Amino acid sequence: MRSDEYYMHRAIDQAHLALAEGEVPVGAVVVDPQGEIIGTGYNAPVADHDPSAHAEIMALRDAGKRLGNYRLDGCTLFVTLEPCLMCTGAMIHARLMRVVYGATEPHTGMVESKANLFAQPWFNHRVEVQGGVLAGRTSRLLTNFFAQRRHSSAGEA
Repeated sequence: MRSDEYYMHRAIDQAHLALAEGEVPVGAVVVDPQGEIIGTGYNAPVADHDPSAHAEIMALRDAGKRLGNYRLDGCTLFVTLEPCLMCTGAMIHARLMRVVYGATEPHTGMVESKANLFAQPWFNHRVEVQGGVLAGRTSRLLTNFFAQRRHSSAGEA
């Protein structure tokens, strides 16, 4: 199996697709136990008019369709940004083995920043977590996006 960095680079590729569409640049990939990417996704809530169209949800949907099952036993999800409440819940329901993320999300992150949803004792499934993989690169992608957005807004005022 390839390294976490390899798969995070594939998630970053997905984030660039979101960026090209004017969406917040977050990308995700789902990898099966053999190391094959079976699901991809990037942020698309604006384009899809769908508040649930986060990169993780899109990648989980793609993987589920490909496998013909919503349970993704043994799979790992790589995402460029710490998952939110909705996405962590979906990951638990998908029965992922592992989640690997890049940058932390201090406002809505539910893995380490605001809470650790995966560690709650009432869930019957445990998900392993690895954070900070290529965090500098994923963080810069987001920082540059929001700086450009602020710059554009300031020019309109």
